[in-house]
This record gives sequence, structure tokens and C-alpha cells, in this order.
Amino acid sequence: MLDKKSIRSLRENHLGPSFSVSYEEPLHIVRGEGQFLYDVDGNRFLDAVNNIQHVGHCHPKVVEAAQRQYEKLNTNTRYLDETIVNYAKALTDNLPDGLDVCFFTNSGSEANDLALRMARLYTQSKQTIVLDAAYHGNLSSLIEISPYKHNGPGGTGAPDFVHTIPMPDGYRGIYRGEKAINGYVNEVQKAIDQIRQSDGDKPVFIVESLMGCGGQLVLPNRFLEKAFHLVREAGGICIADEVQIGFGRMGSHFWGFETCDVIPDIVTMGKSMGNGHPLSAVVTTKAIANHFNNGMEYFNSFGGNPVSCAVGHAVLNVIENEGLQQNALEVGQYLMDRLKKIDHPLIGEVRGRGLFIGVELVKDHDTFTPAATEAKIIVNRMKEAGILMSTDGPDHNVLKIKPPIIFTRENADELVFNLTSIFQEKF
Repeated sequence: MLDKKSIRSLRENHLGPSFSVSYEEPLHIVRGEGQFLYDVDGNRFLDAVNNIQHVGHCHPKVVEAAQRQYEKLNTNTRYLDETIVNYAKALTDNLPDGLDVCFFTNSGSEANDLALRMARLYTQSKQTIVLDAAYHGNLSSLIEISPYKHNGPGGTGAPDFVHTIPMPDGYRGIYRGEKAINGYVNEVQKAIDQIRQSDGDKPVFIVESLMGCGGQLVLPNRFLEKAFHLVREAGGICIADEVQIGFGRMGSHFWGFETCDVIPDIVTMGKSMGNGHPLSAVVTTKAIANHFNNGMEYFNSFGGNPVSCAVGHAVLNVIENEGLQQNALEVGQYLMDRLKKIDHPLIGEVRGRGLFIGVELVKDHDTFTPAATEAKIIVNRMKEAGILMSTDGPDHNVLKIKPPIIFTRENADELVFNLTSIFQEKF
């Protein structure tokens, strides 16, 4: 087995330099089980940040489903296959009526790119409304609509068809408190007016119902409901990006958009969908799907293959059979309550839903100066204590907590105990 030094040397020689590694002293992880990861020396780490392994690392039911199907057949959607159609039905059974048609892909980026194609074809418009600090994927089409990337290091800004709404942050944003909802809704209206004035085009609105790279941000109450209404009044299409937050993670609801009392025209999903297997999807209405059927075939060599669909179906079954949505609700609320009781001046706001939680750190509660350096120190100290977390937000000052949804109260206690100790020791 290669040692750390050899692996790092090979990375430097054979992996692109824009790949990053987590933590000041990188980890050499060799095994995962449930909510735990193990390094080459046998050290155990509580994984509080990996929302991809949604039902736990190497869940035996998911592994079994993949192995069983792989031993039998793995082709593509050009053949009749009951595994594929049964999964499509099971997936849409978890969505509101009307969202009935699946297009399978391999990553959240692929799903969001395809959703954009569909929406732009349907509206005959490229004009796109996004939230500031949003991230929707790594394809060129998605860097264009992701302020988190195109306004960050190495970015070149937004193209002229992308209209950016200030991040709807009621804590540190430009509109706060009672002014938040109307302020941010008016920004959506301004973008729609600008689109209409320029060439009369219709808007496409793509949004995470809870923002990930925005800092685990819960949108102001009724913001999305009012924004969707304005977009649809203008003849536009609303896309809900559920790549980070779907599949029961919210606890109270299966999908993030449901927490905002909206039903999108198109839903995209990925990450947790395959529990680490490359699986994603776009789900939409029959009207939009039929409009997309304009003579150009949609085919994806791997998207929707029987092995991927068997894995996805197994994930759905595990969530239901093990009561994991309810677990996300109960453990998530327990963890939120405990985090809110940590008394330290660096903690500005604790927010989230279910097991999707952010702790925003600020140096001053009047100026809201972000405490990015302190957040980085805390994350590295937590790693040394055997707990994996990370930072997020446009200022990298939000501690993000989004573990596998099998997380327990005992895991929450371990996290809070160590986090409290670090706050007391270091700051």
C-alpha cells in the first residue's frame, strides 16, 4: 500500500492542480461504514459532512442491489427493462402529481444542464434568473449560471443573459428582518422587468430551496412562493435544484421545495440519489417532456442503466424501510437545539432543516464581519478530534453539517461536545 507521501506525489504529477484536498493535513481514507470513515491507520472519523452517502457508507442493501443487477445485466435505456421503469415509477411516486416524466443522467451537473436545455427550449429564451452565491454544477453551461463560481477566483463574471438576485439572506443580506421578504421578491420582479425590456423573452428561474454553497441558507418565508408566481406570470419556467437537499434530508418533507410550499415545473436531483453511485435525474411534466421531443433524440450511454436504477431503487427502499426521513427530522431538530445552546460570541446564527445545518460565524454581531479564519481552524480541529465537517458560504464562514441521514443522537452529542470544547479552548 502506498504511503501518504507517495500518493501526494502521484497526485501532483497525474491529477490536475485544480483538484483540492480537504484539511490542512489530508486524510488517507481506506474504508467506510455507516456514518463512519476509517483511515489507513485504523482511526475512526464521524462523517458529519458527506451528503452523498445519504443512507450511510457502503449500506449493505445498496451494495447488494448493485452486485445483483451487475451480475445479471447492465445495458441502457434503448432496451425494454423493468428495473428502469419500476424505478422511474417509484421515484415519481415520491413527487407531486404532474411531475411524472424522468430523464436519467449521471451527475447533478448533467441533470441541471439538461433541465436548462428543456426550459430554454420550452420558453424559447436563454434569460436565466439565479440567486447570488448559488452553485449548480461544473459544466460550462452551469458555471455561467453559478455566481459562486463565475464571481469567485478564476471566474469571469456572468454572461448578459444571467440575472442575479441578491442572496436572500435575512441574517447578513441586504434586506433583513421584516424587510427581507418584500425586498428580495422585488429583486426578482426587477430581473423580470429587465428581461422583458431587453427583448421580451421569458425567464427561466433555477433555485435551491435551501442554499448549499450559499451557506446552508434557509430562504425567507414565502420568498420562493412569491418568486415562482412572478416568474410564471411572465410566462417563465421554475426549476428546483434538489441535488443537495432532496430524498428526505429535510425531515419534515421529502423534498426541499415542499418546505417552501411550491411545486416546480422541473426538478433536478443527484448526489444522495445513488448513495455514492453516479446517478441523477431530471423529472418534469408531460407537457415539457413532449415539447422537448422535437426530433432530436435524448440518449445517455450510462444514464438510467439497470445497475444505476437498481441502486437508486434500493436507496428509496432503505429511506422508507428504515424510517430515515423521520430520523432526519428528529435527530436534526435535536442537533439544532443543542447547537443553539452553545454560548460563544463567534456564533452568529444556527440554521437549517433536518440534517442540513449551518452555523454562521461572525467576529462582530453589529457589523457581521465573517469569521472565515476561525471557521477553518475549527474544521481542522474537529478533524483532529475525529469528526469531519467543512465550511461553506460565499465568505467561507459557515460550518456545514450534512451527514448521512442515519446520524444518531449519540453522534450529535459527540459532535456538539467536541465543537463546544474547541470553542472554549481556542477562542
